Amino acid sequence: MQNKWIGLLLAVVFGLGIYAALVVAPPGFNNNDPQSQTKFLSWYPQQRALTDFELIHHNGAPFTNADLKGKWTLAFVGYTFCPDICPVTLAEINSIYPELQKEVTNTPLQIWFLSVDPKRDTIERLNEYVSYFNPEFIASTGPHTQLFPLVRSMGMMYSLSESTDNPNYLVDHSGSIVVINPIGNVVGRFKPKHVPGQLAVSDTKQIMQDMPLLLQSE
Repeated sequence: MQNKWIGLLLAVVFGLGIYAALVVAPPGFNNNDPQSQTKFLSWYPQQRALTDFELIHHNGAPFTNADLKGKWTLAFVGYTFCPDICPVTLAEINSIYPELQKEVTNTPLQIWFLSVDPKRDTIERLNEYVSYFNPEFIASTGPHTQLFPLVRSMGMMYSLSESTDNPNYLVDHSGSIVVINPIGNVVGRFKPKHVPGQLAVSDTKQIMQDMPLLLQSE
């Protein structure tokens, strides 16, 4: 009789174990995997390797793929003459930057502004522009032969919508904020919120909720 009850108890425990494995923690779920915990970051199906590039840092030094290694990077594509999305986005990122830095454990975080308007965005102008928002932010640019494939490999786009002979020409560009991991690959992006009557920029509250999971995952 005692063996019968022991057998029944073991069967119940075994059944609860299976239930917990399938329902409480289903296959593929990993509590230590930030991708399973983030709510707003749009993850790419696979990491995107960036094309090899050689740009100019806003301090005049070369800026290459090597400068993305060993740190998390939030990257934004734009230009300094942008009338709205760029300055608002950089100001919003700067507003949460101190809090993001508090979440850093082993792997540093950097903010990268990639200018796709090399004709007007000289190194001097980039230096002044990005330093206005935060002297720790990085800005870079280069020829379109470098920029076009690089931006495409990020999963982003930009285009010159009119002749650059017009001194006030505009540049169409993606408004997402791209996330680059410490090996230099793009893992996803924070997409702009599209609300009628409002500027479509990424929501820094969403970034503030998801990025700490990545910064603490190393």
